[in-house]
Amino acid sequence: MNKFAKFGPGGNSSLFAEKGHKSSLDAPAWVKEMGLDAYEYECGKGVNASLETFAQIGIRAAQLGVYTSLHAPYFISLSSVEETKRLNSVRYIMQSLEAAKALGAGVIVVHAGSASKIDRSTALSYARDTVEKALQASADAGFDDIKIGLETMGKVNQLGTLDEIIELCTMDKRLVPVIDFGHLYARDHGGDMDTSDKVKQAFDKVSSELGGDVAENMHCHFSCIEYSNGGEVKHLTFENTAFGPDPSMFAQTLAEIGVTPTVICESAGTQDIDAFFMKQVYLKGLDK
Repeated sequence: MNKFAKFGPGGNSSLFAEKGHKSSLDAPAWVKEMGLDAYEYECGKGVNASLETFAQIGIRAAQLGVYTSLHAPYFISLSSVEETKRLNSVRYIMQSLEAAKALGAGVIVVHAGSASKIDRSTALSYARDTVEKALQASADAGFDDIKIGLETMGKVNQLGTLDEIIELCTMDKRLVPVIDFGHLYARDHGGDMDTSDKVKQAFDKVSSELGGDVAENMHCHFSCIEYSNGGEVKHLTFENTAFGPDPSMFAQTLAEIGVTPTVICESAGTQDIDAFFMKQVYLKGLDK
């Protein structure tokens, strides 16, 4: 059986709401109706839904063949200079894993935190210690079947270059990189991930340092992102012409190199429409 890349939205789009949907319980059917394969439940402001709700979404997604993932709270900071915040981050990761278990999700997506008040090596050391605590707590709770995805970040003063994320992921097989191609583009002021060769290099780097299977089946984020000197400013839609990365180039590259990642689109309100655009480009690329 041939494997294909999966595409889907991060959270619920403007069109989802315009069509009268008010609950994420409707999201799996909506994703399927839009011709997509994946759905990332957003817990950016906290894990606020009940486990029963997560379970109901997961059941509906499984029935429809929609792959699920979960984005952990944005306020997680693995690298905080305050020990209390780092310990709280372990607790938030555990809440996210519990929700992901109910959802049937394969991975949770975690932000590493800031590196603005300390040097990057110290921030990385703090993050490593926090991750170790999270891994131990995860094992104790029986969540080893869910990957903890560490995301590359878009602001220059954030921990989360591709090298930093890969270094953290070498700690344990339960850790996987979540490359946000828009973030890397923005933090390098448009100079990274703007060509097919650079996208290929990112997959090659993950493959050489974490293994071919990790690279081939990577969980990814993609959106066009406006940037300033500090890196990421805001997420855009594919209708913008001022900022990249180029979604067509990205989708064509996936087809060309034969990888089968899950690509979660985080466009500003058009994440389902834009995810379907990338899927169409990808499938056409497979036919060439």
